[in-house]
Amino acid sequence: MINHFGNRLVTKIRSSKSFLCLGIDPHLDSIPKIFDVNTKTSNTVGKVEKFCFSLLDAAVGLIPAIKPQIALFEQLGPDGMKLLSSLCKHAQSKKILVIMDAKRGDIGSTSQSYANAYLGKDAPFPSDALTINPWLGIDSLEPFFKKASETSSGLFVLVHTSNKGSKDIQEMSLSTGIKCYEHLANILKPIIEKNKGTLGLSSIGVVSGATFREEAVALRKLLPNAPFLIPGYGTQGASAKDACAPLVQDIKHSNLLNFGLINASRSILFSQDTYLANNIEEWQKIILSKINSINNELTSINN
Repeated sequence: MINHFGNRLVTKIRSSKSFLCLGIDPHLDSIPKIFDVNTKTSNTVGKVEKFCFSLLDAAVGLIPAIKPQIALFEQLGPDGMKLLSSLCKHAQSKKILVIMDAKRGDIGSTSQSYANAYLGKDAPFPSDALTINPWLGIDSLEPFFKKASETSSGLFVLVHTSNKGSKDIQEMSLSTGIKCYEHLANILKPIIEKNKGTLGLSSIGVVSGATFREEAVALRKLLPNAPFLIPGYGTQGASAKDACAPLVQDIKHSNLLNFGLINASRSILFSQDTYLANNIEEWQKIILSKINSINNELTSINN
């Protein structure tokens, strides 16, 4: 059952000795000038392409997964989406898991079409896992669950996100005495357990922000077999200890945490050092050093 997403994730974290997920967020106004193709607007896609592929190639062997933010490719139009497709295929050819950050969610055939677009090796944008939005109700997730099962793919359901505004709805108290996100987690629990792999990890996971450490720890207790995708570390303010709090000690590697991925993007891609590079090769060395530094910081945390 190595094709099961949960099994693949556990195995990949072990082989790379890392649980860092590299966010691929090509913010156009932040990409260093060394990636300029020329000054013409029509070459923006070329600039983004060079940036993304140089980033990915610098990270090979250091991380288990990347997380492209789809909106930053959509804004570039059809050429941007072609680039995204190529990036997904290139990452998978390098044995890196692709977590597509699309936050899709709708009803019926619309959700089915979204699932078809991202899940499975024959999808136009082949991803190992997809982030999905549950706030239209659980029926909106059924096509994703079905497609994920058919293709041995993973899903990360938005349960408690890292942004401050998440409190507006996710932390609303219900008449039952629990909060809205806790109610959602209770609904997901049997689905998560039903999709557990042989290495103990489900193919159905949750997004739980590092900026809400206590809530993330409580979610882990409720969902012991769920893979966690953890945003909020670094630029958003959460510490390594906050981010690692809901991860699980690996029973086969006493010095490694598992059962989740901690996302980092801007703190790697756009740190001050990266703007000091004179060329792409120098920039890649800085990126490599930054990834190694964050990997060391995260793996030094022992839960």
